[in-house]
Amino acid sequence: MKQVTIYTDGSALGNPGKGGWAALLIYGEKRKELSGAAELATNNQMELTAALKALEALKQPCQIELYTDSQYLRKGITEWIHNWLKNNWRSSNKKPVKNQELWQALYSATQKHQIKWHWVKAHNGDEFNELVDDLARKRAEEI
Repeated sequence: MKQVTIYTDGSALGNPGKGGWAALLIYGEKRKELSGAAELATNNQMELTAALKALEALKQPCQIELYTDSQYLRKGITEWIHNWLKNNWRSSNKKPVKNQELWQALYSATQKHQIKWHWVKAHNGDEFNELVDDLARKRAEEI
């Protein structure tokens, strides 16, 4: 399996407001930046979208080190999702999971890969986290 490193970030100006997302995929010496925007989105929706779009961009199963500054994304996909699946996409308080369609798409996209999810502190000098943060914010500002 190819080994790929991914950095993702999402931004919403207003939360909800103008949204932007970005991802950086690194494979050996190759780097690919992905980004997009939404007219009305939350930070969490953009965080999920960034990870989803990054995984969808991979054409074959990979071993992935994925870095995010979103605990919502990391904990959601590594911890909370197991109960959501058991409970028919209901949270612990029996209400429908927020952003369910994005979570379902992300979960599906993870299934062919081996992924280690890492949390990095935002705005703490991590070069690649800063890069995707800037790109996501710029995309949101362009709307």
